[in-house]
Formats: sequence, structure tokens, C-alpha cells
Amino acid sequence: MELRQIIEQAWENRELLKENNTVEAIRSVIEELDKGRLRVAEPKGEEWQVNEWVKKAVLLYFPIQQMKTMEVGPFEFHDKMDLKRNYEQLGVRVVPHAVARYGAFLARGVVMMPSYVNIGAYVDSGTMVDTWATVGSCAQVGKNVHLSGGVGLGGVLEPVQAAPVIIEDGAFIGSRSILVEGCHIGKEAVIGAGVTITGSSKIIDVTSSEEKIYKGYVPPRSVVIPGSYTKKFPAGEFQVPCALIIGQRKESTDLKTSLNDVLRDHAVAV
Repeated sequence: MELRQIIEQAWENRELLKENNTVEAIRSVIEELDKGRLRVAEPKGEEWQVNEWVKKAVLLYFPIQQMKTMEVGPFEFHDKMDLKRNYEQLGVRVVPHAVARYGAFLARGVVMMPSYVNIGAYVDSGTMVDTWATVGSCAQVGKNVHLSGGVGLGGVLEPVQAAPVIIEDGAFIGSRSILVEGCHIGKEAVIGAGVTITGSSKIIDVTSSEEKIYKGYVPPRSVVIPGSYTKKFPAGEFQVPCALIIGQRKESTDLKTSLNDVLRDHAVAV
């Protein structure tokens, strides 16, 4: 029986979690996630496909795991999940006290400053997870992304059909930005410091005479800063947070120069 079929059956009937073949199937899926051979979500052309059954396997992994005490030098932890190992073999730089859980994929060339990557996440090559940044469960982060200090990428496990947070190749996420609820950041976009984007957030392009509104999606190469708009409530009119697209990275320059141009031309804090 295929892994997917076993997982789907166990999702509908939790009594199957008592059977060895179900437990082995769940553990096999988590191992495949850990090695990057399976993904919770993956690009299919211009679209992203959510593999719901893989998310189900992650959720089913928790009840089959037993709590245990883990000791690392003077530190003690009490949890169900193992941590990743063999970073030298993986080609990943991990600075104390960075933590990645088993079941998260880190590609060769990833750098983890003191930070956290949760189970089901996928972090591709050349990406920097900077100090106190967190990559939530099932978040998908592309190649050569910079997650600046204190960035929070939310975890999206339920509902299983929901898309995880997706950060595409070459994006720069400014410090203390919060990206949650399955929001999608396009390739080479620059997100300024302190921007909060959810799956339903208004992202308003203000670069032309008429505004253009996106929901939870930042188009490729966009430069984004925090903003607000006026909304009417029964108690009156109040300012509600949003994000503003104020420009684009220039096609004529490479990414490093383009980022410097963004900082200089648009005065974006990162």
C-alpha cells in the first residue's frame, strides 16, 4: 500500500495509529521531509501545489511520539521531537543556539544564526536565517533568501488544505517582519522592516495614479513598507494596518546592487 493511502486512511480512522505499518508510514514521510525528497507544498509552473496528505502525516506524527528528556551539555529539553543532526555532512552552518527540528529540510549552504526552524519547513540553498528569526511549521523558503533579525514566518498545519507561508527565491525580508496565514512573497521582493502580512492582508500598490490591491500576495520584485488605511466601524473610523508597494527592484542591476538602490531610493528600513 502506498504511503499516501496509509496516511489518508489513518487520518480518517485514528485507531490505525496503533498498527505498526501506519506508524512506519508516518515515520517514513517525516524522514522524506527531513531529506527534502517530499514537500508540504511545491511549485508547479507558476502555481504552488499543497500536498495535503503530507501535512496530515505531520499532524499524525505528534500522537505517535512519546515525550522524552534530551540533554545537551548543561541544557535540558522535554519534548516529543528529535532535533536535526549531522550539519557538517549537510553543508549547513549552524551558530549556537540555533535549533532545527527533525522533519525540517535545510539545503546545502543554508546559514542559521541563533534561530528556529520547525518541522515540515523547507529552506533552500544559500538562505540566511538571521538572529531570532523563526521559520514556522511547513513554511517554504526559496534559494538565496535573507530572513533578517526577528522575522517571524508563521506555521500553517491546519486546515490541511491551507497553503503554507511561501517565500520565493531571492526575497529579502526586513527585520521584525511578520508573515503568517499562508501569505505568498514573490521572487526577489523586498519587505521592509516591521511589515505584517497575513493571508487576507491588503497589499496596496501605490506606484501609479490608481491603487491596485492584492490580498496576502506580494508580486515579484516589489518593494514593500508598512502602511494603513481608513476603515469604518460602528464606533467610528479607524486606521487599519496594511502593506504598501512603493516601487520595484530595477531589472538593470544585479540583486545586491538592486537592494542597495532600494534602501537609498525608497528609504526603506530593513
